[in-house]
Amino acid sequence: MRQFAQMAGISNPYLSQIERGLRAPSEQVLEAIATTLKVSVDALYEQAGVSPPSAAPDPSAVVDAIRADPLLTARQRAALVEIYHAFVAESPRAAKAPDGEGAGAAPEGGEGANPSGADLTDPPA
Repeated sequence: MRQFAQMAGISNPYLSQIERGLRAPSEQVLEAIATTLKVSVDALYEQAGVSPPSAAPDPSAVVDAIRADPLLTARQRAALVEIYHAFVAESPRAAKAPDGEGAGAAPEGGEGANPSGADLTDPPA
């Protein structure tokens, strides 16, 4: 750890505080750590399970809750966010085309077909 801190040009106690989540590194320090590890800054953010500051904010409260949960590891947070996005992408609500038809809907009479023809993806108003 001391050798790595020296290679990155930061103090060992400061690196330890970053590692334990007690301090958030500046962009300059993060760049030095990434350079020393020979990875991109974005890769460090990804491993930590957070979005880089340059990324557009995700409007989902679910993703915010996942990212804020201190009981999850960075890897668990990243996996849950990825799974959530995959589910949302496959959701009939997200797949609705402008004409009101679900893009991923099963063909008529196929698996999951609804003989009444009613839209079962949304509760009645």
